[in-house]
Amino acid sequence: MPNIFDWKRFAQQPLVGILRGFTCAEALSAVRAAADGELTTFEVTLNTAGAAEQIKALASELGERVNLGAGTVCSVDDVQLALASGATFIVTPVVEASVIEACQQANVPAFVGVLTPTEIFQAWRLGATMVKVFPADAFGPTYLNSVRGPLGQVPLMPTGGVTVESLADYHRAGASAFGIGGPLFDKRRIAAGDWAWVETQARRFAAAFEASTAAIGPDAVARRTQLAARSGE
Repeated sequence: MPNIFDWKRFAQQPLVGILRGFTCAEALSAVRAAADGELTTFEVTLNTAGAAEQIKALASELGERVNLGAGTVCSVDDVQLALASGATFIVTPVVEASVIEACQQANVPAFVGVLTPTEIFQAWRLGATMVKVFPADAFGPTYLNSVRGPLGQVPLMPTGGVTVESLADYHRAGASAFGIGGPLFDKRRIAAGDWAWVETQARRFAAAFEASTAAIGPDAVARRTQLAARSGE
């Protein structure tokens, strides 16, 4: 039986660790360390060499413990490859209607990449489950807060340059989730096999999210509740 995306798990901690350009052995060790550090959702980008094999290996070992997805998905063929490999959610860098439709048909979440307000609205209208604002650091939390004015119904996931230090600012700006790459899976640390650093960094991100949730209060809790409610869709 294939693994299913766990919305309740994601709602409790909507942090997505992004793996790009690592070997299968590195990816396995990195996700083990980050999962030990309390993170629960990860994606492997399909432009990584051997991405399908990495997703299969991760799903086999950790599929019961974490949500595993595929990123940089740009075509229906990519969707099919990712799902056949064990991915339970799909992340795109662009708004591609056929990819969103394929995800809907397979009943898997589609986290769709956008930048502009028009793209945000288009992605949501086409059926995106979550809208990934990328590259978030090009405009920062102020931009996220501004687009939420007219588009407050859309759950946004800033991705690109989200750090332990900036996470709270994005959360206050209205982010529902967070995509985290290099600040968690630092290439030099992973090349050196510094898994203790990865685990510690994961704990720092988890702690930053919890602290910002407590500081923001009802609005942050409401966003968690909205995400958790998707488990009943």
